[in-house]
Amino acid sequence: MNIAPDLKPEDIAEYIASQEDKGLLRFLTCGSVDDGKSTLIGRLLYDTKLIFEDQLMALEKDSKRHGTVGEEIDLALLVDGLEAEREQGITIDVAYRFFATDKRKFIVADTPGHEQYTRNMATGASTADLAVLLVDARKGILTQTKRHAFIASLLGVRHVVLAINKIDLVDYSQARFEEIRAAFDQFAESFDFDSAVAIPLSARFGDNVTQRSPQLAWYEGPTLLEHLESVDTATAEASGPFRLPVQWVNRPNLNFRGYSGTITGGPVRVGDEVVVAASGKTSVVDRLVTMDGDLPEAPAGQAVTLTLRDEIDISRGDVLAPVANRPDVSDQFASHLIWMAEQPMYPGRPYLLKIAGRTVSAQVTEIKHKIDVNTFTHLAGKQLELNEIAFCNLALSHPVAFDPYEANKDTGSFILIDRMSNETVAAGMIWFGLRRATNVHRQALDINKAERAALKNQRPAVLWFTGLSGSGKSTIANALEHKLHERGKHTYVLDGDNVRHGLNKDLGFTEADRVENIRRVAETAKLFVDAGLITLVSFISPFRSERRLARSLIEEGEFYEIHVDTPLEDCAKRDPKGLYAKARAGEIKNFTGIDSPYEAPQTPEIRVNTVGHTPEAIADDIINRLEADGVLERPLDWHI
Repeated sequence: MNIAPDLKPEDIAEYIASQEDKGLLRFLTCGSVDDGKSTLIGRLLYDTKLIFEDQLMALEKDSKRHGTVGEEIDLALLVDGLEAEREQGITIDVAYRFFATDKRKFIVADTPGHEQYTRNMATGASTADLAVLLVDARKGILTQTKRHAFIASLLGVRHVVLAINKIDLVDYSQARFEEIRAAFDQFAESFDFDSAVAIPLSARFGDNVTQRSPQLAWYEGPTLLEHLESVDTATAEASGPFRLPVQWVNRPNLNFRGYSGTITGGPVRVGDEVVVAASGKTSVVDRLVTMDGDLPEAPAGQAVTLTLRDEIDISRGDVLAPVANRPDVSDQFASHLIWMAEQPMYPGRPYLLKIAGRTVSAQVTEIKHKIDVNTFTHLAGKQLELNEIAFCNLALSHPVAFDPYEANKDTGSFILIDRMSNETVAAGMIWFGLRRATNVHRQALDINKAERAALKNQRPAVLWFTGLSGSGKSTIANALEHKLHERGKHTYVLDGDNVRHGLNKDLGFTEADRVENIRRVAETAKLFVDAGLITLVSFISPFRSERRLARSLIEEGEFYEIHVDTPLEDCAKRDPKGLYAKARAGEIKNFTGIDSPYEAPQTPEIRVNTVGHTPEAIADDIINRLEADGVLERPLDWHI
């Protein structure tokens, strides 16, 4: 380690205090495969004497087994910790390392170079102040170089170092260095970096990494370490307006109520007037409480518990801000989205959105354009695949407070989460709010759902029939409506084929169109239930996520998922419309059960098998279930 060996015990406290006062720089290394990212980080750790003796011994041993530099120590192995990384000689996961000099502390992220791991690179860039973009001096600017520079810019990295590595392999050529620098400047001029410094170096031999190289006497700029120690990365958050996303309402006893979180924009002082962004309620800061005692002022980055002079309604996820400089509050915004899941994204599919401590339901309503990160051109698209980037509109179930990402990374960024697997599927950067609905307000109506249902002597419900084409959904729904009609019940059937002749006649059968098909039908069913009707929906609806969306729109107890569980071969034998034969002949594409998947319900309210049973008998069984649940009773217990 680089702690002075003759440090006296009485000097330890002073030494620790000096370390705490150092500034911190977060940076990442990125670029194409084999450009030397891991070797460069290993060199920084080695030259700053942050390798213990046992680590050095292990490194020497590993270099003989996995190394790629002959008898020399392979410094890349310091960072490539996974066995698969060492065997393949590549970086797969994001590796974080800490080191320090007399001037600054550093956290460096080594990110993968392969295109398939672009999402990992984006993860490292999301918290970085600076990006070290490595380029092999022999190869020059590559596609992945452009990709990583674009993503770094998109994620708000304001400073970049163009590290032209392996300069020793081109005989330390100044002409080659200038050629690569000019090529980078040309394609990166629109990225709006605050600083972009090109440095020739050799990570393997240490030239211009921490020490100047006599081989590069023609270069008059700083070494890499000198630049990292001196670059000014003061963030906009530090000087921007105060923001405190509330992580926890701190109530240890009846005499104390505080609002805890980390300040993402600042500063804030005792006596400042603040506002709850969503509700508009205002108060004055009474105390700024920390583990080390109260503060008169707290800057951005400070974890704090804030108390107010007034008792106002504040919950986890609310954002406190200055009265004169509030964040936007909206349930719609436009953002850049980086898709990180194997499963494609289709507009209309529901996800959970998490932003600044708040989690709400959300969906992408429109893909405005996808971005070709190789050429930076805008492309049309109806879906997003793994590692693709797009500019999208999103709609949320509830308004949230946010800032544009360029103004505040913390209140301007979000993640999308799969509702079932809890997997993070996307990272988003908000560009601006969509105020298109500010003049549209819900109209209060005197007659409500309960009164409409009572007039019809029934309880409203959605009976959602799902199953393969030819399973018997429509036939059963038709038989069931007959029986309900005979009982004097008010019903309506939404059938897949019929709806596609009107409401959804503009949609095809791609997965994106199928998602939109079900979204529209679910919203229509919601309106019919509000009208007090028993609504029978007969759609293949092959995806669980869209059926979950439909369920989420309907009140609990009013949605019945009915799986018409007819085997595929029986459906194909019936083939009333000749569709299976055409699909198997290749005449119909994206046909459910043939070349498009059907995700069967896991726990439907009702599961029926049509083999050996008549539609009338199945309809009777469904009615028995509805009677048992009280759906067919008059809702006398409702508040009308």
